[in-house]
Amino acid sequence: MKEKSRRSKEKKGSRKLWKWLVGGFFFIILVIAATTYISIQKTVDKMNTPLVENGEGKSPVVNVSKTKPFSVLLLGVDEREDDNGRSDTMIVVTVNPEKKSMKMLSIPRDTRTEIIGNDTVEKINHAYARGGVPMAMDTVENFIDIPIDNYVFINMEGFLQIIDTLGGITINNDMELTYDNYHFPKGEVNLTGEEALIFTRIRYEDPRGDFGRQIRQRQVIEAVMKKASNPSMLMKVDDVLDVVGENVRMNFAMSDLVKLQSIYKKMDGSIDQLSFEKGEELRLDKWYYIPDDEELLSIQTTLQEHLKEK
Repeated sequence: MKEKSRRSKEKKGSRKLWKWLVGGFFFIILVIAATTYISIQKTVDKMNTPLVENGEGKSPVVNVSKTKPFSVLLLGVDEREDDNGRSDTMIVVTVNPEKKSMKMLSIPRDTRTEIIGNDTVEKINHAYARGGVPMAMDTVENFIDIPIDNYVFINMEGFLQIIDTLGGITINNDMELTYDNYHFPKGEVNLTGEEALIFTRIRYEDPRGDFGRQIRQRQVIEAVMKKASNPSMLMKVDDVLDVVGENVRMNFAMSDLVKLQSIYKKMDGSIDQLSFEKGEELRLDKWYYIPDDEELLSIQTTLQEHLKEK
């Protein structure tokens, strides 16, 4: 029972984290939209990375429409030197402008599924490591049985450079932690970008495991958003754009972002969050998350219906 309770808490903490990640992404779009057009255009041009087709042809990119539904795959990748990294964060967002609604599904990174284009069955977060964004999109499309129209890739390690750009952040640490030469006392702690990265990666040193790590990740994201929203930070907007431009890739064009901002403003800000609750962890050659078949079918149907036009 204790194990079940712990997993329940981890799921709740994870859902809150996904909400902050998505909220943070749209917040950054709004910050970008508040700057000069030239700065926006340069940054978007740098981030814009169309998918490279390699013969098997994904469907063409669907440009954002103010009336037609569309979907986005958000990939948060812990990308390090000499390592492609794995997508530890995989979120599917479906948007229906006419219904003024948005649905979000966070996919457990250990989900066992077919990796499309690699002819293997393994953890879904391996898809990015095997074939980059195109293979990740193909694999997610196959898993949840809906078309994935667009993507946003965030290099989480590099993205935390924004903390240094903002002059550091302050968080209220609820537990004393030590990792190698890094010590984080209980109470108010000031963090640089490097310290925040270590702080969000700690897992085994925290008796709460992933649940504790999710709490710290959420604290850092909240602190960044709070610092970035300070009017005094507008003077650093060009520097923030530089960091975003270096660590975010997407296949949205400038016109798409303008439409996306317009669509988001018309919504009430709420996101209908979907999640996997009935699956189980299973040890095969390694630990996997095995989705419940009925629950997976229900999620697929819900997203398919959401993407239908009136």
